[in-house]
Amino acid sequence: MNFDLTEDQSAIRDMALAFAQERLAPHALEWDEKKHFPVDTLRAAAALGMGGIYIREDVGGSGLTRFDAALIFEALSTGCPAVASYISIHNMCAWMIDAFASDEQRRKWLPSLTSMDKLASYCLTEPGAGSDAAALRTRAVREGDHYVLSGQKQFISGAGNPHDFYVVMARTGEDGPKGVSTIVVPGGTPGLSFGANEKKMGWNAQPTRAVIFDKCRVPVENRIGPEGVGFKIAMAGLDGGRLNIAACSLGGAQAALDKAVAYMSERKAFGKRLDEFQALQFKLADMAIDLEAARTFLWRAASALDAKSPDATRLCAMAKKFTTDKGFDVANAALQLHGGYGYLSDYGIEKIVRDLRVHQILEGTNEIMRLIVARGLVGR
Repeated sequence: MNFDLTEDQSAIRDMALAFAQERLAPHALEWDEKKHFPVDTLRAAAALGMGGIYIREDVGGSGLTRFDAALIFEALSTGCPAVASYISIHNMCAWMIDAFASDEQRRKWLPSLTSMDKLASYCLTEPGAGSDAAALRTRAVREGDHYVLSGQKQFISGAGNPHDFYVVMARTGEDGPKGVSTIVVPGGTPGLSFGANEKKMGWNAQPTRAVIFDKCRVPVENRIGPEGVGFKIAMAGLDGGRLNIAACSLGGAQAALDKAVAYMSERKAFGKRLDEFQALQFKLADMAIDLEAARTFLWRAASALDAKSPDATRLCAMAKKFTTDKGFDVANAALQLHGGYGYLSDYGIEKIVRDLRVHQILEGTNEIMRLIVARGLVGR
């Protein structure tokens, strides 16, 4: 495997880095404090092709690879992991439509998604169905040429805008994964409502709400694929989503490490700069090694997904678990190296720590990542 980036890949990464530093980083602390969802900034990212990174070009997508996406999300997260992570979720929803919907559905929905004129939310998790996603209870009952949806989704990123829409996994048949279908529910549909914006440890620059369906009528033509394949579609989306979230952890942690190196070159203790103490130099070295190992692992998994390798799902789970764990550990170590100043919001380190913590939970907890890997090992 060649680890040298091509000229195009370097240009893509540099474009995303410039956007992160110019449009995200200067506002990240304010957005976090005010719980502001920067929709205009999201649309500015979409104007650069980041609203449909690996969506086909005939509907406005950029037609890039999962490897390219990993470069983009790492770069964006150096500015704000919370905003970058929402762009990842939006891209995951758009890809599910691009990959599994009819051509008519693609042309109807995707142009407004790739431009981010409309924002998408991924609706799988429920109050009683998190890691055991196949136990979801939201039901879609067919009545003529409509489905009537009843139930509730929980922890839905980006939810609440009546002009957006929701890619919903709902039960149309038997219990278990084979009874689930994927249905697109436009914002503003009667019977669709939202809970309050959740008060969270991090990710405050994007809203998180319950999405509630109370006899919500949606045309059958909004179903993606045939009945009963929705769980398969949802899991396929998560392979790429896990890589993106891993990349967001990597970018956030790299920003934290960079802040720590800069701080230690200026701060003095016992008559020496902090970066002159060998013990602290070794700590920085370990952090850099962990991030480089995580980056290499992430690139390996992204290449496998691009190649449609049979072990892609396992590698995506491995990379997600390893990278999100290492990313959080490095950010937390960077906070420690700042001493008491790391605990203050002014330096931006504590925000990165808070934002990265949830990456070990969402897109499948890291315990579930271990389960995926273990099942592959023991043949279950």
